[in-house]
Amino acid sequence: PFIDHEHAEELQVISDILDSDPNITDLVYRDLVRGLKQIDTGRQGMTAEQVLRVLIIKQMNGFSYAELAFHLADSCSYRTFCRLGVADKALPRSTLQRNIKRVRPETLEAINLRLLGYAREHGIETGRKVRFDCTVTATNIHHPSDSRLLWDCVRVLTRLVLWGRDLVEVPVTDHRRRAKRRFQGIRNAKSKQARVRLYRDLLKVSRKTVSMAERMATALEQSRLAQLTAPDLWVDLQHYLPLTRQVIDQTERRVLQGEQVPATEKIVSIFEAHTDIIVKDRRETLYGHKLCLGSGASGLVVDCVVVEGNPADSTLAVDMVSRQQGVYGRVPRQVAYDGGFASKANLADIKELGVKDVAFAKKRGLKVTDMVKSSWVYRRLRDWRAEMEGMISFLKRSFGLDRCTWRGLASFRSYVWSSVVTANLLLMARHVLQ
Repeated sequence: PFIDHEHAEELQVISDILDSDPNITDLVYRDLVRGLKQIDTGRQGMTAEQVLRVLIIKQMNGFSYAELAFHLADSCSYRTFCRLGVADKALPRSTLQRNIKRVRPETLEAINLRLLGYAREHGIETGRKVRFDCTVTATNIHHPSDSRLLWDCVRVLTRLVLWGRDLVEVPVTDHRRRAKRRFQGIRNAKSKQARVRLYRDLLKVSRKTVSMAERMATALEQSRLAQLTAPDLWVDLQHYLPLTRQVIDQTERRVLQGEQVPATEKIVSIFEAHTDIIVKDRRETLYGHKLCLGSGASGLVVDCVVVEGNPADSTLAVDMVSRQQGVYGRVPRQVAYDGGFASKANLADIKELGVKDVAFAKKRGLKVTDMVKSSWVYRRLRDWRAEMEGMISFLKRSFGLDRCTWRGLASFRSYVWSSVVTANLLLMARHVLQ
């Protein structure tokens, strides 16, 4: 049984919410067995119910997989919540990671929709009043610079080539020490001329490494034995070679030719190549993905979109309202936006969808009477929208939405949705316990 503690009471209510809808577990089960030819054979693994609950515990506390494994073995309340028996062995972190990462972002989004349905049935959230705002979740990369990117390319390609040296006969030269010295020299250079000279040599080393990796990739493709013994090696080379060429190209254009490379043509990490460059308010540059979040009167996150690139907020306003038809079957009666969403065209299109009151935090030439029915309503919606900043801060501080530690774009989306689902479950539990 759960112990007599405030947090344990929240876990018990969350458990009851999950038990009230068996379809939630079915959604996770489909992901766990996806791609398996025979699902009834092999060793018994984690159940879908356990995987979902373990994921919730991880995001609720910001645990690493090693910390998660320890707390699941140590905490009676967490073992009770995750349906781990007294006699069950402790789960290793590799098992936890392998199962959690099989849950797709589409599944987590569908789970969130079912949770919103529960909230609507129990009067927690009706979706009649919604506020929208954008934020940025960073990817797990170091601060990008051309010299560091080139150094990353040289050391990764060299490591792969050295791995394949025992499989095929290709002449190999290790340039990593030279590349690291040039990278450190560029970082400590005291003049532009010295920096450019070091960049030229680092580019020369990078091109040599690319040529060596290309010869290795060709030899692996022609060797049947190498394909059977190390199939991932050729795949990795084919992945990193185009990225390295792109890094070399953008460095030549920016450093040697003095060109201002557009953000859409840049790459800021060879490990998280999907990362977008996002300039916020012309004062801060962030590296990750832009999120557009919608929150209701209860504080629940009613929608979340991982935006591709860095479009203006004004281009997202109408789509976010339209998506509410898929969540609640209708548009909200009142919506509130940050000032960046404001435009006359957006106001007209949102009103045409059937929204009664639309409040932008900044008027931008719009009349209050065109947006809402009175100045009092406008002030109430504007002040209410400001609370969205606190909700975003809550998601970042308590559920890890400030920085995604999972690799790959699909995993990034899963990470975001897992944070949203966990936050909604905790808020729903607190509404029930009030």
